[in-house]
Amino acid sequence: MALGGNPIFNGKSFRGATQAPPVPQAPYGAPYGQQPYGHAPYGQQPYGQAPYGQPYGQQGWNAQPQSMTDEQLRQMYSQPSAGPADTGRMTFDDVIMKTAACLGAVVVGAAITLTVGLSLASMLMIIGALGGFVLALVNTFKKQPSPALILAYAVLEGLFLGGLTRILDTQFPGVGLQAVIGTLSVFAVTLVLFKSGKVRATPKAMRFFMIAVIGYAVFALVNMVMMWTGVLHQPFGLRSIEIFGIPLGVFIGLLAIGLAAFSLIMDFTSIEAGVRSGAPQRFSWTAAFGLTVTLVWLYVEIIRLLAILRGDD
Repeated sequence: MALGGNPIFNGKSFRGATQAPPVPQAPYGAPYGQQPYGHAPYGQQPYGQAPYGQPYGQQGWNAQPQSMTDEQLRQMYSQPSAGPADTGRMTFDDVIMKTAACLGAVVVGAAITLTVGLSLASMLMIIGALGGFVLALVNTFKKQPSPALILAYAVLEGLFLGGLTRILDTQFPGVGLQAVIGTLSVFAVTLVLFKSGKVRATPKAMRFFMIAVIGYAVFALVNMVMMWTGVLHQPFGLRSIEIFGIPLGVFIGLLAIGLAAFSLIMDFTSIEAGVRSGAPQRFSWTAAFGLTVTLVWLYVEIIRLLAILRGDD
């Protein structure tokens, strides 16, 4: 269960990635790559010595460095050592910035479908759904992350989410804003629980997650086929069937939201493991892609659950 077990990370991102090169040793407090005082790099004359037959201080291609003042020495030894960003390794700041860029691309795509005509928005929603699905597979199985493909995926998912939100918000006013608030709330609570150490992606939890996701995927596929073939005419298919007066979609929706929340835990675990293992900086795009996929899934499940609840009123 490498790096938290998230399929996006395990199938593509850090598999085969080489750790960033170690930081060369330097005297305590010296900057990265600084030679110990009094020792010159290979092939250079020691400090304070001139080539044979040449007086000290003579200028030329082999001229010797001038003596350093006490202030210069203090500044040299007080500089901090090189950090992960200086050595090309992945950091939490990198992941935050890349995730913000992906979510910004989602917002741009959603804004397009929210401002055009309803018929055009429906067409763009279908294009976004199909294109986003294809690019999700490409980015998942691509060994090296591609920022252009990841951002293109985010824009397409924005088209899909914007069209879906517009259709449902027309039927149930305010459901889109409620879904946004719900998504941010679940994300914040999940992050707090992860940071506190109360929730972790353990092997036992991972097995349950995989079984539940496979079961949910089979249900969603069967439901979609039955709706497309006209077997079911309800707006949400099997989800509209009531059990003890409660739509089945409520139970399925709550389960799906729980799975999406646990997927966030897997994302956080993978990111933390990547940073600690010194993964190359480019894989911060992989982390951002994984978070974007999970947040899109979470938003879809929340807005659908809210629509089912509103439709049952």
